Amino acid sequence: MSNSKIIKFTLNELKDEFIGKPETKARQQYEYKLQMDVLGRLIKKARLMKQLTQEELGKLIGVKKAQISKLESSANSATIDTVLRVFNALEAEVYFNVRMGDRSL
Repeated sequence: MSNSKIIKFTLNELKDEFIGKPETKARQQYEYKLQMDVLGRLIKKARLMKQLTQEELGKLIGVKKAQISKLESSANSATIDTVLRVFNALEAEVYFNVRMGDRSL
């Protein structure tokens, strides 16, 4: 039997080491892209739950299918207005949670 120890790391420790500390530009870009990807997946999941095609959702909010596709793949170029219109058309409630340090606003 080996005497080697298992070393454990948190996800944040790994991100700090391989992407950069939270205050670095690289880490901020990574976190932003991750958040936009999650938002895009949420839009797609909500659309599928409503059993709508991208084209049908686009018609509901007055955009083309291509824009819905782009939103679902990554919402990084979307305005808040567009995102809210999408979720409103999908009859989904949206909540914002804003934190500054240890405080919620």
